[in-house]
Amino acid sequence: MRVVIAEDAVLLRAGVQRLLADEGIDTAAAVDNGDDLLEAIQKHSPDLAIVDVRMPPTFTDEGLRAALRARELISGLPVLVLSQYVEETYAVELLSAGAGGVGYLLKERVADVAEFLDAVRRVAGGGTAIDPEVIAQLMARGKKNPLDALTSRESEVLGLMAQGLSNTAIAGTLVVSHGAVEKHIGNIFAKLGLEASSEEHRRVRAVLTYLGR
Repeated sequence: MRVVIAEDAVLLRAGVQRLLADEGIDTAAAVDNGDDLLEAIQKHSPDLAIVDVRMPPTFTDEGLRAALRARELISGLPVLVLSQYVEETYAVELLSAGAGGVGYLLKERVADVAEFLDAVRRVAGGGTAIDPEVIAQLMARGKKNPLDALTSRESEVLGLMAQGLSNTAIAGTLVVSHGAVEKHIGNIFAKLGLEASSEEHRRVRAVLTYLGR
């Protein structure tokens, strides 16, 4: 796997690069601004872009805007956003912009090396990895949507799906059977009007609906 890192904090940029190197993951380029990120992904065609939200020159939302642009330049480019904050507007736009290969983690999660590396692999593989705090803040927006039809347990299952957990991991977390999880997920698909297609595609669409409420 080859990645491009966009992070203006030198120590964090070097730290992430070292963590990846220890796992045999090559960093094709490590930059500190959005313009250089776009140049690097076009030059190296990486398997994943790891992007900070706030970078020069204004330190507001350059990273997220660059990530959105990167996914326009290279369709389906997996992007893992690292942020100290939850930037709601751009977060929803990024997470709703494609069928998968997106992640949004708060920087404190990098301290949990195993969790961070799991998110890197999951997003690079086309899955999702969303920080629970990001989910909580997006859910707090409180807009009426089809998710209101879900039971509390179904909402809990969908929340764990949004974090990227497998059915087996969800069953372990909730201390229920694998069959019970499959039943809840089937109910979720039905209530959200997700017609039969590939299981993975419906799963991603359900998660994006959850994150966009």
